[in-house]
Amino acid sequence: QLQLVESGGGLVQTGGSLRLSCVLSGSTLDNYYIGWFRQSPGKEREVVLCQSRSAITTIYDNSVKGRFTISRDIAKNTVYLQMDSLKPEDTAIYRCAAGSSYSCSAYPYTYIYWGQGTQVTVSS
Repeated sequence: QLQLVESGGGLVQTGGSLRLSCVLSGSTLDNYYIGWFRQSPGKEREVVLCQSRSAITTIYDNSVKGRFTISRDIAKNTVYLQMDSLKPEDTAIYRCAAGSSYSCSAYPYTYIYWGQGTQVTVSS
């Protein structure tokens, strides 16, 4: 069974950077598309961006364009979310999630496996 474990959250100042890690176990990275979701109080959970099994990235939230980047290390079976130029509105619990289709999805129900979440807080 696939398991996802996130790490790397924390408290940063506006304009700072964080790199979140999502380590997969139980299967290999090539079998899944990986999305990053976030949820803050009073808001619905949203998919921020996703990387397909063929390493194509789709950005679903335009507010992160040019600031957030997905990368992966196949040898480590790990997906990274590099977050630069962070803003207070980026504050949320971030979760990685996986689905098995060949292309990314904007809909949470298509993601079968979920990480536990890691808190990102950006101070103003």
